Amino acid sequence: MSIYEFNKDDAFRFRNHIGIPAKVKGNELVFTKCPYCGNQTKDREKFAINLSTGQFNCLRASCNVKGNMITLSKDFGFSLSEEVDRYTNRDYHNNRFRSFQKLEYREPPNKVIEYMGHRGISKAICEKYALSIKKDTENVLVFPFKDPDGNVKFIKYRNIDFVKGETKGSKEWCETDCMPILFGMDQCEDFQRLIITEGQIDSLSCIEAGLINAVSVPTGALGSTWIPHCYDWVNKFQEIVIFGDCEKGHITLVDMVQNRFGSHKKVKIVRPEDYLGEKDANDILLHHGKEALKNAVDNAEPVLSKQVRNAAEIEKVNIDDIPKIKTGFKQLNKILKGGFMYGQVILLTGKRGAGKSTLGSQFVCEALSQNQNCFIYSGELPDFWVKDWLDRQLSGKEHPTFSQVEECEIFYNQRLFIFNNQLVETDELEDLLTVLKDTIVKKDIKLALIDNLMTAISADTNESLYRKQSEFVGELAKIAKAYNMVIVLVAHPRKSNYEFDNDDVSGSADITNRVDVVMSYDRDKTRNQNDLRVLKITKNRMTGHLGDMDLYFSDFSKRISDTPNEFTKFYLKSEFMKVTDEMMEDIPF
Repeated sequence: MSIYEFNKDDAFRFRNHIGIPAKVKGNELVFTKCPYCGNQTKDREKFAINLSTGQFNCLRASCNVKGNMITLSKDFGFSLSEEVDRYTNRDYHNNRFRSFQKLEYREPPNKVIEYMGHRGISKAICEKYALSIKKDTENVLVFPFKDPDGNVKFIKYRNIDFVKGETKGSKEWCETDCMPILFGMDQCEDFQRLIITEGQIDSLSCIEAGLINAVSVPTGALGSTWIPHCYDWVNKFQEIVIFGDCEKGHITLVDMVQNRFGSHKKVKIVRPEDYLGEKDANDILLHHGKEALKNAVDNAEPVLSKQVRNAAEIEKVNIDDIPKIKTGFKQLNKILKGGFMYGQVILLTGKRGAGKSTLGSQFVCEALSQNQNCFIYSGELPDFWVKDWLDRQLSGKEHPTFSQVEECEIFYNQRLFIFNNQLVETDELEDLLTVLKDTIVKKDIKLALIDNLMTAISADTNESLYRKQSEFVGELAKIAKAYNMVIVLVAHPRKSNYEFDNDDVSGSADITNRVDVVMSYDRDKTRNQNDLRVLKITKNRMTGHLGDMDLYFSDFSKRISDTPNEFTKFYLKSEFMKVTDEMMEDIPF
C-alpha cells in the first residue's frame, strides 16, 4: 500500500508553503521560478506540477530536476501527512537514521586544544560544543551535530594532521546513516538572527567573536540534504546571514539558502569587501581579529535578485562605441546613430508585396560586405530560392551569369547560413530558436534575418497564437542581447489600408514593446512613382530619434538605394574588394 495518494490541493499548499507565485495552465500548476535552481527571468515558467499525477519537473537544461510530491516534501520540509513526514524524517522523525543514545566523549587532549587554539578557538568554546577525539585516535577531531533538544543526530570527523598532497585518505568525513542537520543548533539562544557558514570552524569563529546563533552546514556548500530536517527550525528566525566561503568574489551557500528560504524572510549576505581578502570567517578572525568578524556580519546586505545591479557598479558605455552593422543607407544610419547596434531586435513591417523581404535580404548583403556572418530564415521560400534572390542582389543582375554565381558563392561561403524549413518535423518555433542559437555559437553569426513572424510559429487558437508571438519575440530579444548580435524580424501589418503606427503590427500588441527598432517599408502611391518607397522609423529605443526617408527600388538588380538610378555598389569584384567604413559613407548604396 502506498504511503501517499496525490491530491491536487497539496500542489496549491506547496505553492503557499514556498511563497513562489504560480497559476494553473491547462493541467499544470506553473511557477514563475523554479524552487530548486531559482531561475526566474531567463527561463520563465519552466517549473510545473502536473495536477493529475503530482509529478513535477524543471525544463531548464542545467536544472532538469524531476520528482513527485514526496520529493518536494523531503526537499522543502513540506508536510503531506504524518506518515509521509515519518518517511522523509521531517521534524526529526527517525525511522531511517541511526540513533545515538550516548556519544562517547572525552575531554579534548592538549593536541586538539592546541590545534583549535591555532585556529583562534578557545578551550571554553571547544568544551561548550563538546568537541572531542575519536576513540583510539589522537588526531581525529569529532564534531557532534545536536538538534535543538541536545540529541546527537550527525557526527563529522576531521583529520587534524592532514596535509594536502601528502596525507592519504580524506581530510573530513561523516558517520554513515546519520540525519544531516546544522552544527550548533543546540547552542542557539533566540530566533532573531541566524548565521550560516560552510565549515564548523567558521561557525565557531563567529561564536569566538561574540556573535550568537552561528551554525554550519554538514556536507559542504553544495550539500542540501540538511534542509528538510531543519527547514521549520530555520524559518523561525527573523533574519538569515549567509557567511559562506569567498571564492573569486563568489560567496558559497547563497543560491541554495536564498532559493529555499528567501521567499519567507530577509536573507542577507556578507559583502565580499568585508572578507578583507580572506577566504572565510576563520581567516578573518585569525588575520584581522574579532571586531572585523563582527563588522562583517553586522554589515551584511540583503541578497538581491541577480537581475538587479548597483547603479554605481555599472560601467558607463558610450553609444558611439557600441558595435554596429551599417545599413547601407546614410539617412537610416544617421537616425540609428551609425547602424543596427549589436544586441537589438529590428522589426521590419509593411504591406504585402511592398518589398520587406527584399529590404531584409539587402541588410544581409550589407552585413556580409562588412565581413559579418549571417543567418536567414524564410518561412515562405525554399532555401535555393532565397540563395537565388541574394545572388541577384549581390551581383546586381536580374539573371546572374554562371561565373557571377560562382563569385557569390565564394564571397559568402561559410559566412551565410540558410535555415532548411523543409526538414522541420516538430514545433517549428522550438526548432528555429534552437537552430538559431546553435548556429550563432558555432558560426559567430552577427546578423540574422527572420522572415517572417507568422511562419516562424504555429498555434491552434488566436489566444495561443498571440501568446506564442509575444514569447517568440521575447526569446529573440534575449538571444540578440546574450550573443551580442542583430536580429531583423519581418512582420505583416494587420490592416491593408492605414497610416501606420506601432499598434498596427499583426498579432500581439506586445510585439512592438519587445523590440528595439520598428521600421515600416511601403510603396508611396501618392507620388505615382513605381520605383519609390518610403521607410519610416516609428520606434528607436536607444536614442528616441524617429523619421522617414525616400528609397528607390530597381527591379533589374533587386536592390534598394538612397537615390534614384544609383544601384551600382560593388559587393563583388574579381579581387573581392573589402568595403571599408569610409567607402560605405561615400557610396549612396
